[in-house]
Amino acid sequence: MSIDTEVGMKSRRAAKAKPAATELIEHIPFKTDAGLAPKARVGLIVLASDNTIEHEFRLAFAGQKGVGLFESRLYNSTTITPETLAAMEPLISGAAELLLPGTDLDVIGYGCTSASMVLGEKKISALVKKAKPKAKVTNPISAAFAAFDAFKAKRIAVLTPYRADVNAIVQKYIEKAGYEVPVFGSFNEENDTTVANIDIPSLKKGIATITKGRDVDMVFVSCTGLRLVEAVTDIEKAVGLPVTSSNHALAWHCMRLAGIKTKRPQLGRLYTK
Repeated sequence: MSIDTEVGMKSRRAAKAKPAATELIEHIPFKTDAGLAPKARVGLIVLASDNTIEHEFRLAFAGQKGVGLFESRLYNSTTITPETLAAMEPLISGAAELLLPGTDLDVIGYGCTSASMVLGEKKISALVKKAKPKAKVTNPISAAFAAFDAFKAKRIAVLTPYRADVNAIVQKYIEKAGYEVPVFGSFNEENDTTVANIDIPSLKKGIATITKGRDVDMVFVSCTGLRLVEAVTDIEKAVGLPVTSSNHALAWHCMRLAGIKTKRPQLGRLYTK
């Protein structure tokens, strides 16, 4: 075969392989509905170092049809001190802005217990509302207070992972709100990543330690890094008291503020309120 013939055949094959012009169809009609969250949109501001809160919220929200959970993350130090907690203040509004820009949410939860006490509940609410003015705002300590009130509990046994100076802030804040803290326990661990790895048996032992033989109405486990949701019913049976935690209370409070009244006893006594 000559070179000219071979070139000619390749040219013909290329011509045959040339695709037809694409038919463009635009402005196809469509309809809209209420989307994935016709009942409620709940936003959650998560600390960058938090390993736990999203997992526990998904457990709490599982099976809630028509309820959307949307998260954004906020940079924070992995070391929990009064200074690093206060340093989150200028970042909170920006994190709230990342929650479905241009869309209103029903409720937004800010996911840091100790920072909510260092900065104050009113400050947290104002910072979130700067970005999302129509949303109801809560945080773990506001949610915990709502949980205490749901049980008319006044004498609270508190367990935290924090170091001494953060614990002092927590105890003072709870007592200033009108509750008594007859016993306060701590793992005294300031690294957030280590806190997230504290196992369930240690948590159970810690709660047993602070409640045994003591006159208290309720147990509060403070810190969104600690795991409780999957073990809460077992713990309540063991100690004979209502038990809640930062994540456990915050998820419940977000639901109730959003108008979700479903009772879920498998998540503990609080979820029957």
